[in-house]
Amino acid sequence: MILKTLVTAAAATVLAGTAHAQSSQTPPEGARNVVLVHGAFADGAGWRGVYDELTAKGYRVSVVQNPLTSLADDVAATQRVLARQDGPTILVGHSWGGTVITQAGNDPKVVGLVYVAAFLPDAGESTADQLAKIPPPPNFVVDPQPDGFGFINSEKFKAGFAADTTDADAAYLRDSQVPIALAAFADKVAVAAWRTRPSWAVIPSEDGAIDPRLLRQMAERAGAQATEVGGASHVVFLTQPKAVAAVIESAARAAR
Repeated sequence: MILKTLVTAAAATVLAGTAHAQSSQTPPEGARNVVLVHGAFADGAGWRGVYDELTAKGYRVSVVQNPLTSLADDVAATQRVLARQDGPTILVGHSWGGTVITQAGNDPKVVGLVYVAAFLPDAGESTADQLAKIPPPPNFVVDPQPDGFGFINSEKFKAGFAADTTDADAAYLRDSQVPIALAAFADKVAVAAWRTRPSWAVIPSEDGAIDPRLLRQMAERAGAQATEVGGASHVVFLTQPKAVAAVIESAARAAR
């Protein structure tokens, strides 16, 4: 089922941030715009389940497609989508996308941040700085390429990235992964948006890419309202979209 969702989503997310589902429902008072930002080694297609959950309830959802070439480039891609929002917006980031939204979230339209298995750097910190505190679990292995980009090791992909998917779905994710410029992990954020905006965190209990201890530590430092999802891997947004969408809805309802 996940594989079918991913395949159909690829076409739906080609034009990032341009497709908005039509719904007769109106979400509760609060932020009605949601912008989803994917992480490294992936693209926006994996958000389809969360997208469907939210648009069915009347939210206006946009999906960013990061080039994964630098923090500045990914922030710029996010800002282009934020510029198209018509009011208060919840900004959501997965994994590396957490670093992106920490910088891009300083946009005046952003009224809340949701970190899904994501990094929460402070001003002057990089993703690499955070990983130095608690390294990734042993099954998360990145293979550097001669041009400076990196892919997740094929043999360890499922265990390190998508342990709670089927073998077929993990194989699709592995073979469609998008490499990231590894130098981006050393890029430092200038301003941490979570210091001036409320934040929420989704923590998968079985994350094989970012140690759950680090996820909890970062969320606590940021004062984020944390929700732990039992049995979930790093791709919790894909395997448990209802749980992730519920946290985003909580953030949207709380925003004024």
